[in-house]
Amino acid sequence: MTAERTVPSPGAPPRDHGLSAVSVMPPPGAATGVRFPAARPPARPVSPIPLIVADGAAALLGTLALTGDRRHPLLIALLITASLLLRPRAGRPPVPGLLEELPAVCGRIAVAWLASAALWAAYRPEQALSAGTVLTGLAVQAAAGCVLRAAVHGRRRAALLRHPHAALVVGPAATAQRVAAAVLRHPRCGLRPVGVVAEQPDGSEGIPVLRTGEEVERAVIQNGVRAVLAVHPSVRAEQGPLLRTLAESGCVVWEVDADSPSYTAGERLAGFSCRRLDLSPVRPGGVGKRMLDILVSGALLLLVSPLLLVCAAALRIADGPGVMFRQERIGRDGRPFTLLKFRTHRPVDEHESATRWSVADENEMRRFCRMLRRTSLDELLQLWNVLRGDMSLVGPRPERAYFVRQFSQTYPGYAARHRMRTGITGLAQVHGLRGDTSIEDRCRFDNAYIDDWSLWQDVCILLRTAATLVRPTGS
Repeated sequence: MTAERTVPSPGAPPRDHGLSAVSVMPPPGAATGVRFPAARPPARPVSPIPLIVADGAAALLGTLALTGDRRHPLLIALLITASLLLRPRAGRPPVPGLLEELPAVCGRIAVAWLASAALWAAYRPEQALSAGTVLTGLAVQAAAGCVLRAAVHGRRRAALLRHPHAALVVGPAATAQRVAAAVLRHPRCGLRPVGVVAEQPDGSEGIPVLRTGEEVERAVIQNGVRAVLAVHPSVRAEQGPLLRTLAESGCVVWEVDADSPSYTAGERLAGFSCRRLDLSPVRPGGVGKRMLDILVSGALLLLVSPLLLVCAAALRIADGPGVMFRQERIGRDGRPFTLLKFRTHRPVDEHESATRWSVADENEMRRFCRMLRRTSLDELLQLWNVLRGDMSLVGPRPERAYFVRQFSQTYPGYAARHRMRTGITGLAQVHGLRGDTSIEDRCRFDNAYIDDWSLWQDVCILLRTAATLVRPTGS
C-alpha cells in the first residue's frame, strides 16, 4: 500500500523543533522562559446583553406598524423571536460602526419580516399582512435598530478610547515599531502597544524592546496586557510557544500583515490586514464535529456496504487473500492508531511499508487495484476509523510515525497539524494537494483549516470532495 507522495519544497533547511516520534506538539510554555501566574484573572468578555436589548426594543417598535386584528400576541412574539434569531453577531475589531453594520442589520430585519409574514399568512390567511404593513414595520424596525445599536457601539467605543487594551507587538524590531507607531496614531483601534518583543533592537526610538522571557513576563503583569500582535510571517513558527503561552494567559493574538493586504477575512487594524489566531489549548470542533462524523460515517457505511463487499470479493479474486491493509498512522496529539484501507499493493516487508514514501508502482498493479486507487474507493474503509473516533471526516491527512518525525524537523508548522483529529479529506486535498505535491503547502493549508475551523467549512469540504471523488490519482 502507498502513502501520499510528495515533491519536497526546494530550499527548505532542516529544522530541529525538539519533537519526539509521538509527542508532536510542544508543551505549553516550552522554550519561552515565561511563567505567568496561574491566578491571572481572564479578560472580561464583552456582554451581548446591550445589543440583544437594543435589537429586541427595535423589533417591539416595529410591531407598532400592525393595526387592528393583526396586533395578535402570537404574531408579535413571532416577529420579535425571528428578529432576535437573525440579529447580527459580534462585529469586527474593535467595535463596528453603524455604516459597517447597516447592510447586515437591514437585510436580517427584512428576512425576519418576510418570513414571519409568510408563516402568518399560512396560519391565518384572513389576517395576512399587506405589503404596506410589512414595508412600514420593516422600515421602523430598521431605523430603530440602527439608532439603538449605534448608541451601544458609541458607548463601547468611548470606553475603549478612555481605557485601551495594553498590547505587545512580536516580530522584527523595525517592522514591530512601525506597526506599534501606526496603532498609537489610531486610538480607535482600542489598543495601546507597551512593548516590542524582538531578538535585537533596531536602534531607533520607540516603545521598549523586550528581549528576554523575564522582561515579557514583567510587561504582561505590570501593564495587564490583553492583546498580542504578531507582525511577520515567520513569527508564528519561531515564537509559537511564546504566542501559545500568551494566549493561555488570557491574551488575544492577532496576526498582522505589515507589508501587503494578503488576508481575505476583511478585518483591519490601523489599516493593516489582520486575522485572529486561535492558539488556546482548547481543540477546535468538539461535539458538533463529532456528531457530524458519527452521523455521516454511519449512514455512508450502511449505504456503501454492498459496494464494500463487492470490492472485497473482487480484490480477493484478483489479488489473492489479504484484502484489507492495516498500517499505523499518527493521529491527534501524536497518538498512533491503525488505519484501514483496501490492499492495492503488497510491500516487500513491514520496514519498507513504514519507511518508504511510495512503495507502489501503478504500472505493476492489477487493473482492478489501479481502479480502486484512482477512484479513491480503497479509502472507504476509513469510514470505520471515523466511526470509532480514530479519525474525522475532515482534517489533516494522517502519516506514518517515521515521516511525522522527519517532516516535523524539516517543515515549520507540520507538528501543529496534530492539534486536530486527522481526516479522510481536508482543505489541502480539495485544493489539489494530493499525490506529488508539496508538504510545506499542505502544512499551510492544514493549519489554516484548523485556525479558521467551522462546522460549515467541514460541510463545504465534504461537498467539494464528493464532487471530485473520481479523479486520476489516489491519495
